[in-house]
Amino acid sequence: MEQNNNQLTVWQRLSKTFGPNSLLGQDIPTYKFDKKELLKTRDRNEFEKEKLQAQQSLYLANQWTKIESNLYTQAIYYEPTRLAAFYDYESMEFTPEISTALDIYAEESTTPNEDGHILQIYSESKRIKGILADLFNNTLDINTNLQMWIRNTCKYGDNFVYLKLDPEKEIVGAVQLPNIEIERLERGMSPKRPNTEVKPDEKGLRFAWKEKNMEFNAWEVAHFRLLGDDRKLPYGTSMLEKARRIWKQLVLAEDAMLIYRTSRAPERRVFKVFVGNMDDKDVEPYVQRVANKFKRDQIVDNKTGNVDLRFNQMAVDQDYFIPVRDAAQTMPIETLAGAQNLSEIADIEYIQKKLVTALRIPKAYLGFEEPVGDGKNLSLLDIRFARTINRIQKNMLSELNKIAIVHLFLLGFEEELQNFTLGLNNPSKQADLLMVDVWKEKVLLYKDLVGEIPNTIQPASATWAKKHIFGWSDEDIKLDTQRIRMERAVAAELANTPTIITHTGMFDTIDRLYKTVSGSTAGAPPPPGPPGPPPGGEAGGLPESKPKLENLLLENDDDYFISNASLGEMENELLKILGD
Repeated sequence: MEQNNNQLTVWQRLSKTFGPNSLLGQDIPTYKFDKKELLKTRDRNEFEKEKLQAQQSLYLANQWTKIESNLYTQAIYYEPTRLAAFYDYESMEFTPEISTALDIYAEESTTPNEDGHILQIYSESKRIKGILADLFNNTLDINTNLQMWIRNTCKYGDNFVYLKLDPEKEIVGAVQLPNIEIERLERGMSPKRPNTEVKPDEKGLRFAWKEKNMEFNAWEVAHFRLLGDDRKLPYGTSMLEKARRIWKQLVLAEDAMLIYRTSRAPERRVFKVFVGNMDDKDVEPYVQRVANKFKRDQIVDNKTGNVDLRFNQMAVDQDYFIPVRDAAQTMPIETLAGAQNLSEIADIEYIQKKLVTALRIPKAYLGFEEPVGDGKNLSLLDIRFARTINRIQKNMLSELNKIAIVHLFLLGFEEELQNFTLGLNNPSKQADLLMVDVWKEKVLLYKDLVGEIPNTIQPASATWAKKHIFGWSDEDIKLDTQRIRMERAVAAELANTPTIITHTGMFDTIDRLYKTVSGSTAGAPPPPGPPGPPPGGEAGGLPESKPKLENLLLENDDDYFISNASLGEMENELLKILGD
C-alpha cells in the first residue's frame, strides 16, 4: 500500500484523502449475490436463515437508494429557492439595522486578544505552529480577510473561497468565489437507480461553478457555512433567514408611513366664495376664476404641446374653493388640519422588535435603547449573544482547520495533521467572568468536602470530589496526581537554589561602582574583580555620598549613563569612577 502511495502524485494523494475513501466506512450499502457467495450447507435452517438475511440486505440497500433519490429531488427543487433567498439578502443589505447587525457579527467574531491576534494557534510542535502562523498571518492575511469571510457567511449562510495551491509553496493565496453561482455536490445529490454501483467520483464532495462550467475538488474550495437548519443542507443557513418576512413587513410599513406623512401632513385652506343668487351653471366658472387669481398651475399636453388648465389635478398643498350662497356664512377662510398622529409609530416599533429578535442581537447594540439596571441586563444579554458568536466561530474554525490540513499535507506533514488546534477569542468578558464565578464556587465546594472536620473525618476523599465536582475521569485524576508530584519536586529544587548557585554575577558592575559586595548569597566568596577599599572609606563611602546616581542604567560593565546631569558633569563623574 505504501509503495502504491509513493507512485501517486501529491494531488492524487490529496484527492484520496478528501475523496470517497475518506467516508469512514459510511459508503452506500449495496448487495450482490453471485457464485462466490453461494452457501453450501446441509442444514435447512441455516440455509433459510442466510436466505432471509440476503433478502433483507437487498431490501435495505434499495431503501437507502430511494432515500438518496429523494435527497437528489430535494436538492433540485431547493436550488431556485436558494437563489431567491440570495436576492432578498442583497436587498436586505440596504436596511441600516441589518447592515449594522452583519458588521456586529463580523466584529464580535474577530475580537483580537491582548497581543492583537485574531486567530490563536496551539501546537506541541514549534515547527507546525510557525508554519501555520505564516500561512494565516502572512499568506492568507487572516486579520483582514476573516472579518469579510464571516460577514459573507452570516449574510448568505455560505461563503466559498478558492485556494491557490502550488506543489512547492503549498497554499499561496485565496480568492473569493461568487456564492450565488457555486453549487456543493455531495453524495446522494445525483440520480441513482436501486441496487446499482455509484461512480467513485460521485461519492466524494465536489463543487461546481455553473456559469463557468467548472468543477472543483473538495480540497480546492473552503466552504464556510452556518449549520442551523437541516432543511437547507448541504448549504448553510443565513443569519438573516428568520428575518426575511419581518424585513418585508417593515419595509412595507415604513413606506406606508412615509406616504401618509407626505400626503396628509400639509395643512390646507378652505375658501368660501359668496355667489349669491348666481345661476348654478355659472357658479363653477366663477369659483374657478376666483381660484385662478390665487394660484394658477399650468399643465402642458404631451401630445399637442398646448397649455391646458382644464385637467389640472389638485396637489397635496393646494387649497379648496367652495361656493356658498349665505351671505352671513361665518369664517370665510378655514384651515383643514394635517395629519395629527404623526408621532404614533407603535406598529413600526413592534415590527422592529420582531426584526431584532430574529437577528439575535441585543437592542442596545443596535442603538434602539439604553442599558438599564447598571448594565446588568445588558450583561445577561451579552452572555446570550456571546453564545451566538461562539456558534459562528465554531463553524468558521471547522473550515480553517481544513485549510491548515491541506497546507500541512502538501508540506509532507501527513503524520501530524491533527497536531494543532485553532481558536478564536471569546468576545464576551461577562461570559468569562461568569465562568470564573462558577469555578470559584466549585473550588470552595471542593475545599469544604476535602477539608478535615475536628474530631471526625473529612466528608469526601479528594478523588471523589474531583470526579463529581470537576467532572474528571479516573485517568485525569491519575495524571493530575503525577503532575502534582513533579511540581513538588521542582519546588524542592527551587528551595535548594542558594546552595547550588552561590553567585550569579548580575550585580558585579554595581558592586565595582560602590566598592561593596552585594548580590551574592550568605557565605559565598566575593565576586571576582579588582579589590577596593573597605566600605565607608574615603574612596568608597556610603551610596548616599555619591552624586545623584538614581535612574542609573547599566547596559554592561563599560556603559554608564547618569540622568539629570549635563554632559560635563557626566564626563567628570565617569573620569572619577574610572580613576578609582
